Amino acid sequence: MIQLIKKAAVLGSGVMGSGIAAHLANIGIPTLLLDIVPREVTEGEKAKGLTIEDKAVRNRISAASIQKLLQQKPAPLAAKRNIALIEAGNLEDDLNRLGDVDWIIEVVVENLQVKKQVFEKVDQYRKPGSIVSSNTSGISVEAMVEGRSEDFQKHFLGTHFFNPPRYLKLLEVIPTKHTSPEVLSFIKEFGEDVLGKGVVFAKDTPNFIANRIGTYGLLVTLQEMLKGGYSVGEVDSVTGPMIGRPKSATFRTLDVVGLDTFVHVAKNVYEQVEGKEKEVFDVPAFMKEMLEKGWLGSKSGQGFFLKQGKEILELDPATLEYGPRKKLKTAVTELSKQEKGTANKMKALVYANDLAGQLLWNIFSPVLTYSAELLGTIADDIVAIDQAMKWGFGWEMGPFETWDAIGVEKSVTKMKEAGVDVPTWVCDMLEKGFTSFYKEENGELSFYSNGEYLPLDVNPKVIDLKKLKKQKGVIKKNSGASLIDLGDGVALLEFHSQSNAIGLDIVQMINFAVDEVEKNFKGLVIGNQGKNFCVGANLAMILMEAQDDNIFEIDMVVRHFQQAMMKIKYSAKPVVAAPFAMTLGGGAEVCLPAAHIQASAETYMGLVEVGVGLIPGGGGNKELYIKHLESMPNGVEFDLQKVANKVFETIATAKVSTSGEEARENNFLNKADGISVNGDHQLYDAKQAVLALYEKGYKPPVRKKIPVVGETGYATLLLGAEAMFSSGYISEHDLKIAKKLAYVIAGGKVPYGTEVDEQYLLNLEKEAFLSLVAEPKSQQRMQHMLLKGKPLRN
Repeated sequence: MIQLIKKAAVLGSGVMGSGIAAHLANIGIPTLLLDIVPREVTEGEKAKGLTIEDKAVRNRISAASIQKLLQQKPAPLAAKRNIALIEAGNLEDDLNRLGDVDWIIEVVVENLQVKKQVFEKVDQYRKPGSIVSSNTSGISVEAMVEGRSEDFQKHFLGTHFFNPPRYLKLLEVIPTKHTSPEVLSFIKEFGEDVLGKGVVFAKDTPNFIANRIGTYGLLVTLQEMLKGGYSVGEVDSVTGPMIGRPKSATFRTLDVVGLDTFVHVAKNVYEQVEGKEKEVFDVPAFMKEMLEKGWLGSKSGQGFFLKQGKEILELDPATLEYGPRKKLKTAVTELSKQEKGTANKMKALVYANDLAGQLLWNIFSPVLTYSAELLGTIADDIVAIDQAMKWGFGWEMGPFETWDAIGVEKSVTKMKEAGVDVPTWVCDMLEKGFTSFYKEENGELSFYSNGEYLPLDVNPKVIDLKKLKKQKGVIKKNSGASLIDLGDGVALLEFHSQSNAIGLDIVQMINFAVDEVEKNFKGLVIGNQGKNFCVGANLAMILMEAQDDNIFEIDMVVRHFQQAMMKIKYSAKPVVAAPFAMTLGGGAEVCLPAAHIQASAETYMGLVEVGVGLIPGGGGNKELYIKHLESMPNGVEFDLQKVANKVFETIATAKVSTSGEEARENNFLNKADGISVNGDHQLYDAKQAVLALYEKGYKPPVRKKIPVVGETGYATLLLGAEAMFSSGYISEHDLKIAKKLAYVIAGGKVPYGTEVDEQYLLNLEKEAFLSLVAEPKSQQRMQHMLLKGKPLRN
């Protein structure tokens, strides 16, 4: 019987190995990171009197890799303290310690013989029943286990993480013919529920699923660029968000991945396939020349793009010289901007008879047919292929979802007219009257497989709000938000305004939701499945009113928002906030008064109003201050000034967490608040939190007075800001904002230690907000943020 993974070991401490170790540490699993023993002692080590026998020398490679985790961007560690869970070791002295771990992940060099030698040693030291896996990106896992013990073979499989492991969702799991079904189902469940991954079962073929199709797609795009005479920039301008792909599109993606890595992945397939497929995987000559020159992309400072000052130049493949970056603008690229949704945009683009349309059709057509040809070879069903491309390459739609979007019948007709070989099973599907790969009925999705539609296998912890609304409708909605029945006596308030920005419409729905829940539900979740939880208040509306001198109107909006936040806090039924991604300004203010926060592991939370010349106006200053006070141990004396200083610094510097864990370190979350590693399970986790609070007999917090630092504390808070102003680090307007913020946090002109009520602090906050919103320089900052998306320093 497989036990829980309590401890792990990662063999190989390169970028990928240390990244996997960091991800395991992020979820609280102590991890041993082993690498080879260095061949010789460095000069620095000799100066310290160390020899090759010393542990510090023998563990140097893995120890250095662990330290590098602190410098890497994006950060592999969710919180710097997680580094304590990773222990350095080496592959000679520490193999006996593999007997203490439950999962051993091999991430050594991509060489079959080296891997086999490593596994021979692992087999001698591992404990029976421990799982062993390889993070290979393309070497046969079947070949790796030849000659291993029966227990080793039963517990062995491929687990291909995508780089960087903390951020990319895909985990390709590749069983061998010996892998026990129990191990396979355990890794799927563990991968989804604990590692937070999207798990896809792949077959033991070159580059598995995502890299096989993704690399093919990139090479087809390269070849079409050369054939059609398009430039690097032109291709990138139409192969990114316009077709539901990441902003990095084609060539920026290659620069980020690294040309050396890409060529290695392509070569792996090239050496194992035949015919037309082999031709596609033969990297163009100009790229081999780039490789020789060391133009690898971001890591070498130049690749397909070169940054000179503020200008980004593009490479000309014919001359290998750099010139101004171009964009492809045609009638259809402009027309597609009017279309709603990626599916409609793609449909408009691929059938257009202009330069953009031809390029995209010539990319889509071979990638769709190639994906269909590989069904059964790389994966058992179309869902695995679609999910792999979405989770591994950031595609909004997988190949078969894309095919549905552009119309299967229409596209197949066009393909056949052009002499394209469409896979037989697709033609058979159409002949049998099945005209799409997916079908939706009553909100339930099914997929085509061998002459029938089969239901999708969905983890019960995945709550899909779109599907839920189709099946159950909504309790009430307006332009900003909807109240939805999540089932089991729990309601959910979903924001759906532009960028989920908070206006009066959302405030009205918060009030309605709390009233409705107090009467008819066990509790409320505030969450959504947009791009970000909430980027703050509706800045455009605030600026427009401010420029029209409608301060009375803004006063009313701020007052209503503050009252709604108090309603969340003192609701008779538990309110759980489920923030994820950007949770800024008003978005953070919605979370702070909730009974419980169930944050996503990737939550970027902060009160950032100073960036637009304001301070938080919805109770954020007060609630963050209270959170800090409540984090202090009971009965222990503490320095109130230090608490005020910390809150002032957090808000004045617009500090934003880089993870859910860091939001906890910044006191936006307390110790009891939860973090969901798998974003798809967050609403389920939040719903469970509501039910747990309800079952325990939830009572709202008791209203109590708050000690403040008062007039003397105000002067202390300003010392740093005034010093920065004198040194020229901040402007006069920055100082004015700092003074307003300090006054609010200090609690105004009262003696140190005075206890004040919440409404008093809210009034101070509102007055400061209204005085700043009327300032021309604050209005300039708001306007600049709306136009440029960046803060203005004036």
